[in-house]
Amino acid sequence: QVQLVESGGGLVQAGGSLRLSCAASGRTFSNYAMGWFRQAPGKEREFVAAISWSGNNTYCADSVKGRFTISRDNAKNTVYLQMNGLKPEDTAVYYCAARSRGYRSLIAGNVDDWGKGTLVTVSS
Repeated sequence: QVQLVESGGGLVQAGGSLRLSCAASGRTFSNYAMGWFRQAPGKEREFVAAISWSGNNTYCADSVKGRFTISRDNAKNTVYLQMNGLKPEDTAVYYCAARSRGYRSLIAGNVDDWGKGTLVTVSS
């Protein structure tokens, strides 16, 4: 079990960039696969990106591939989402997620712990 706190959300113009951070505490962070999901108003929560416990494997949804990059720094107990080339359709609340060593199952939506979210708004 880990506690997750997101930061870095805000308002950005289309084509701009933001970096989200997720600070983790609790059980051993390095043993958890980590990921990001997002939810726009009136829509279902959807997968965005995932990273394995070691950081050696990453995967991004097709909608953000080539624009978003997920990374982690286990020494700092932190996972990041670098978002470039932002589009208005990226507007959503972004949630950090933790899964015990199961990054592929996390992609499918299996999550052990959630953060409370940070809002990203992209203006047109």
